[in-house]
Amino acid sequence: MAQKGVELDRESFSCSICLDLLKDPVTIPCGHSYCMECIQSFWGEEDEEKIHSCPQCRQTFTARPVLVKNTMLAALMEELKRSRLQAAPADHCYAGAEDVACDVCTGRKLKAFKSCVVCVASFCEQHLQPHRDAAPLKKHKLVDPSKMLQDNMCSRHDEVMKMFCRTDQQCICFLCSVDQHKGHDTVSAAAERTERQRELEESRQIIQQRIQDAEKDVKLLEQEAKNIHVSADQTVEDCEKTFSQLIRLLQERSRDVEQQVRSQQQTEVSRVRELQEKLEQEIAELKRTDGQLEQLSHTEDHTEFLLSFPSLSALSESTHSSSFHTAPLRYFEDVTAAVSEARDKLQDILTETWTNISLRVTEVDVLLPQPEPTTRAAFFRYSCELTLDPNTANQRLLLSEGNRKVTLMKDGQPYSEHPDRFTRWRQVLSRESLTGRCYWEVEIRGNVCVAVAYKNISRGGKHWTESSFGNNDKSWASEFSDNSCSFRHNKVKTPVSGPPSSRVGVYLDHTAGILSFYSVSETMTLLHRVQTTFTQPLLAGVWCMGSVGASAELMKLK
Repeated sequence: MAQKGVELDRESFSCSICLDLLKDPVTIPCGHSYCMECIQSFWGEEDEEKIHSCPQCRQTFTARPVLVKNTMLAALMEELKRSRLQAAPADHCYAGAEDVACDVCTGRKLKAFKSCVVCVASFCEQHLQPHRDAAPLKKHKLVDPSKMLQDNMCSRHDEVMKMFCRTDQQCICFLCSVDQHKGHDTVSAAAERTERQRELEESRQIIQQRIQDAEKDVKLLEQEAKNIHVSADQTVEDCEKTFSQLIRLLQERSRDVEQQVRSQQQTEVSRVRELQEKLEQEIAELKRTDGQLEQLSHTEDHTEFLLSFPSLSALSESTHSSSFHTAPLRYFEDVTAAVSEARDKLQDILTETWTNISLRVTEVDVLLPQPEPTTRAAFFRYSCELTLDPNTANQRLLLSEGNRKVTLMKDGQPYSEHPDRFTRWRQVLSRESLTGRCYWEVEIRGNVCVAVAYKNISRGGKHWTESSFGNNDKSWASEFSDNSCSFRHNKVKTPVSGPPSSRVGVYLDHTAGILSFYSVSETMTLLHRVQTTFTQPLLAGVWCMGSVGASAELMKLK
């Protein structure tokens, strides 16, 4: 019976929302009582139009009841706490397999409310009360329930590990600090925690900053995706209009040709019909005259024959000429040939421009700029196989190694004339165009200039700045000699400091407008970086500036 009375007390003084003893109890108009925080959370934000109800009896209130602390219940709750009358725990208060159990409870253990790192034990709310009441226990360090309390004990001395050995980077007890860790750099665990906490906060700041940056990038990418859709849709629409205009133009030209052919057809047929009619009239006249002559030939009266013959034998001149039979007839075949020629030219134009159109499509790169690689292996991700174009090589340059190596010779080479050939400077360009991200390496010997240039750079010119790498706005070049290095663009020369190396690495991010030159040895050393806007595909270039024997080789990268 006593137990039943305790259960009655628990039910009477428990909040039906949190199932715990009432905290700051309030009574609503229907008579039921709840924790103030629980009923406020249940009703949510204040809203004049919202209907509020009792969680137990479901009685509704047109106006939200004013919550006032029930002082009598509050005093009773305080008295219950002082008398340690605790409500029998609900099932969810008992410790499960995954929960930290109270080390003091006997029988079925309750969930631990706190763990004490000094006592190395965990306590439910009831058994934690001495830590709240007893002055010596109030000094103990209470933490959230933990299953790792035994890990805080030194396995050697069975003491709480309150020290940290920085030398061995491990937690130790006080006896360890004067035993096997004697002479080591030891501090209190609290001091080490303070230091690590500072590092933790710094790490969190870095992480939070990275999160913010990543979230900004996500928003940028979302906008980029929208921009891609808008740009692609607009481009398709514009291209459809352009091709429709082109189709209409071809259809109009087709109709024009048809109209001209039909008009000329009628004119020529009319001429033929007119000549045909004249010929038919002449044939009829000749047949009539031939009949008269035949009749005259049978006349027996010689006098009549002689009198009639002169008038019948005088033939009129023919109204046509048979000269058009002397050559093969040509009607509209020349028109067909002319249209076929126009078709062939149009096909050539479309073939040439289609390559450019496809290149522009594949060059679309709307992703956020990628960071420049920092290791040689990372650069290799963008490596490209390049060869030199013999049609651009100056006469003094010898190409070898599958057109990957160029050497300056004393005598000219037997190259044929070509409009792409450099005539003034000992320069050569690559066959391959460079777009997107590219990386290549050049092994140099002697005074050599490693460059990139637009395809439309001059190949001769009256002035030296027109065609030499780095001395115009169409090329960018780094010059290497035994003792110095410099960068050139648009006649501006910039000295470059860096370790000398016989191998030069070139990194190009065409879309981002980045061009970087590196000295390649065991490490990658940046010599010079350019940030600009490239308006055309680029070609790799080499200028042998030194004496005979200077060379450069585009290396195969593995």
